[in-house]
Amino acid sequence: MKIYNFIVRTISTVFYVGYLPLIPGTFGSLAGIFLFYIIRGNNFTYILITLLVVFLGFLVSGKAEKLFQRKDPPFVVIDEVSGMLLSLLFIPFDSRFAILAFILFRLFDAFKPYPIDKLQNLKGSLGIMCDDLVAGLYTNIVLQIVFRLVSFKAS
Repeated sequence: MKIYNFIVRTISTVFYVGYLPLIPGTFGSLAGIFLFYIIRGNNFTYILITLLVVFLGFLVSGKAEKLFQRKDPPFVVIDEVSGMLLSLLFIPFDSRFAILAFILFRLFDAFKPYPIDKLQNLKGSLGIMCDDLVAGLYTNIVLQIVFRLVSFKAS
């Protein structure tokens, strides 16, 4: 059971990033951007890793909630990493887009526009993961629009 708890704790906190002080969700989002920089350039690899992180998030976050005996523990940040990866899906590698994605994602995550506010009330992994995935989806939609507007003006 100790190895199981170790695996759940390690994955859900993204190798203990979630234990960084004060703003673990922000650090989790930064970890997502760091992963974006590592795997950028190959859409197939990016999609595969994003799906893997999302899958692992659903797999362990509900278990982490039980392990830590707390609803949506702040140090569980695999949801933020998943949301950031979704935010940057099919976005060209450009530090300006990464910064904008970070800001938008954190705003959507903080202000929780519909249906994010409802999704976070779900139980277990669904409540932990879905609100950040929708925040990531909203961020991606805004970034896709901005990218197309910038590209249109440049041509």
